[in-house]
Amino acid sequence: MKFKSLTFSSIAAAVALASPTSYAQTDLSEVLKGFSASGFIDMSFVNTDVDDADSTEKEFNVDQVEVDFFFKGKDGISAQVDIEFGENGTGNGEDETFVEQVFITKQFNESFSLTAGRFLSYTGWETEEPTGLYQFSGTGYAPVFYGFYQQGVSGQYKVNNAVSFTLSVVNDLFSDPIESDTTNLGSEFGIHLSPLPGVTAKAFYLSETDRDALNVWASYEVSGFTFAAEYNTAEGTTGLDEESDGYLLMANYASGDYGITFRYHAYETEDAGGTTITDLSGITIAPSLTVGDNLLLVAEYRLDTDDISDVDTNTFALEALFTF
Repeated sequence: MKFKSLTFSSIAAAVALASPTSYAQTDLSEVLKGFSASGFIDMSFVNTDVDDADSTEKEFNVDQVEVDFFFKGKDGISAQVDIEFGENGTGNGEDETFVEQVFITKQFNESFSLTAGRFLSYTGWETEEPTGLYQFSGTGYAPVFYGFYQQGVSGQYKVNNAVSFTLSVVNDLFSDPIESDTTNLGSEFGIHLSPLPGVTAKAFYLSETDRDALNVWASYEVSGFTFAAEYNTAEGTTGLDEESDGYLLMANYASGDYGITFRYHAYETEDAGGTTITDLSGITIAPSLTVGDNLLLVAEYRLDTDDISDVDTNTFALEALFTF
């Protein structure tokens, strides 16, 4: 789903009124000409029923609100700042407003660009933001196999319209977007392919201290259908020599304002002794309806199976996603 850009003429006028007289001769409307913004509001109702649990869990949440600011400067220089209001990731259930991404990009020529700051990893078929998902929920295995928001430097080299490469060197690959210590750097190398119309394939290798991961996915779009498959493998998930494998299969069909997604995913982790300590899988069905240009409604049923504890979890969710 694409965001719509908003001009900042009203902001320019407000800043002009609030500026000290020493800036009176600065043409702020000209300065702000390169600014644009987009964002979204994501909210949901979720009903969760776990086998053998005393009761079901029902929650209504404003899951996330985000505004992304873009500035296109001169000489191939641009910048982006994403401000998010949502759960702060500490697990304490508290909301806060924070800077999710902030980076500067220099486009040297048509082939090569360099980005520095805090940015999201390129890895994974499923995106971190709800605007990039085909259903309400993610698989849940992203922390095991995908990179996260990272602080460092990333380069992209485009060979042609079919082939490009990315290389990022960052302070922390998987978990801490504000890590400032550069003692143990992580690296992420990616190959991006678009060999045929509608076909996209990407492969990433991530390495950091004693932890490594490989993420490979491919998608095919044809006649309203989108098919995707992903395979992941990782070692040293928590630094204890675990080995993990996971995959997903997804099919989506969209026609007019209606769509429906089917997804199957699974992942397994073994400890250093070869004992399986995690064995999870899930089936997801998610019909959707687009209302106007800005509102997406998603209903989702999901069945998760834990083969270690032999417990099933049934989840029903309704999501409203407004983009601007």
